[in-house]
Amino acid sequence: MMQKSLNLVGLAALAAAALTGTAIAAPTCGTDPVVMNAYFETGFPLPTRLAEEFTKQFPNVTFDIKEDQFANMMENSPRILSEDNAPDLIRLPSMSDLVANELLANLDGYFTEFGWDKFPAGQLVQLRVEDGGRPRGTGSLWAMGLNYSMTGVFYNKELAAQLGMTEPPKTLAELDALLAKAKEAGVQPIMQWNKGTGGLAFPLQNLMGAYGPPEPVNDWIFQKDGATINTPEAVEAATHLENWVKAGYFPTDANAIEYFQMMSRFMGGEGLVMFNGDWESGNFDSNAAGKFGFFLMPSEEAGGRHASMSAPLTFGIGAKAANKDCAAFFLDWVATNEQARKINVEVGGSNPGGPPDLPIPAVTPGSVTEATLAAGNVLATENGAMDFIANATGAIFAAGWTPELQKLVGGVQTGPGMIEAVQAEYEKQLSR
Repeated sequence: MMQKSLNLVGLAALAAAALTGTAIAAPTCGTDPVVMNAYFETGFPLPTRLAEEFTKQFPNVTFDIKEDQFANMMENSPRILSEDNAPDLIRLPSMSDLVANELLANLDGYFTEFGWDKFPAGQLVQLRVEDGGRPRGTGSLWAMGLNYSMTGVFYNKELAAQLGMTEPPKTLAELDALLAKAKEAGVQPIMQWNKGTGGLAFPLQNLMGAYGPPEPVNDWIFQKDGATINTPEAVEAATHLENWVKAGYFPTDANAIEYFQMMSRFMGGEGLVMFNGDWESGNFDSNAAGKFGFFLMPSEEAGGRHASMSAPLTFGIGAKAANKDCAAFFLDWVATNEQARKINVEVGGSNPGGPPDLPIPAVTPGSVTEATLAAGNVLATENGAMDFIANATGAIFAAGWTPELQKLVGGVQTGPGMIEAVQAEYEKQLSR
């Protein structure tokens, strides 16, 4: 196979260098003009800001950037990567099917050349896939993270104070009581989008982390043999979400709210809490300093383990890409360059990853970014990271979670019924 042959050539070169004692020079972008073909996700400025800084430091490299919505990327990535002018850098909504169809470049050679073995192994485990496309979590390296994001609960400080909240809830019951108090006071309890890309998957997965450990959820996402999402803990989480829907905690028009509308309404003061990721931390700090806070989803019991969706902002290199070495150099630069790491924290609001001996850039005390970075440390200490449930297969978000979550909001699906339907869709997709 073409992909394996390319990888064997690279490994042979590395072996030869080792035998002769020759130093291995990591790939660069060279000095000749390079135009990087890039495919980024709409609404997330971090990759573009990093690309601009990269061009500033390496003027011979420019970027031809195309953007698309997450749902469209899930559907269109196989076609785009199959084209002769495949992206040098592409945001990857899912990896397994792309690896199975040999559409991504194998990064094992770069792992050695750039010394990515110095990165914590846990940063890269979600980016490893066996050659046949499953399971994930083991095998070759097929992607890298621009940073390592995490979801949790943003809250409006002014509304929280009005409701008597003096510290974040420590249990799920305390969060329930706070939401009920908001509803009674005429405050929108939760602002959440659910149009197009199933935004209620965020509170659902946070609830999964409150009811049970992350390992069974990761096994399902990684397509481990016998794994299922239809567990007692997931059913409890889905039932809890259904109860929030029935209690009127979400906007009545949630199925018509898009992501950017949710952000606008929440920042405008509509909603006590919002389930979202730390990539919005820089946005809050820049445009609404001091008005919002962040906490990890509390566990079911006080003092319990925290678990939350925490995943790399995943980028891969097309197997047919024209500038593989330059793309890999960019991915290494993002994790190791001082200015790139600073942009990553300020704009992305997330841990920039990379070698553990590199410092995390300083942030403003009391900022949302300070809160999200601290929460990320808690999650890392408790080993509570889950990959996103949308990444289990290339089509599970579009064909499973999104329609079932919309039915749940519409009152025509139950929590347990949703979990059962998604598991059936998952099994159907894996059987193809």
